[in-house]
Amino acid sequence: MDIPAVNFIIHEIHCSRNIEVCCYCSESIPKSEMKNHIESEHVQASACPLRPALCRYCDIQLTFKELLDHEVYCGARTELCGGCGRNIVVKDLQEHPRVCGQEVKQARGITPCLAITETISTASALS
Repeated sequence: MDIPAVNFIIHEIHCSRNIEVCCYCSESIPKSEMKNHIESEHVQASACPLRPALCRYCDIQLTFKELLDHEVYCGARTELCGGCGRNIVVKDLQEHPRVCGQEVKQARGITPCLAITETISTASALS
């Protein structure tokens, strides 16, 4: 649509007040219709492969069809644990605090209770 230069400023003000760009498909949609647009075009079909989805490891937004491949890659990265100093696979970070430092304690000769129980059970079975 061509807009005469004389009317451009008025048109620009009108659009900035009344039009939004959809964050899912980048279409220009009247603000009054945005909720309906999102519900009908992007949310209603929960099986839509282009629906937005968040990575559980890094919280970036992707399309659902990209999510699985991204999470396999993203979850396989490692991050340094500030507690034990080991590199931990990102997909294991939530579980890591439960076992963090046990390897260090074992190396120092301080055996966690579970390891003692397993050692006793194994020794009894061998006798």
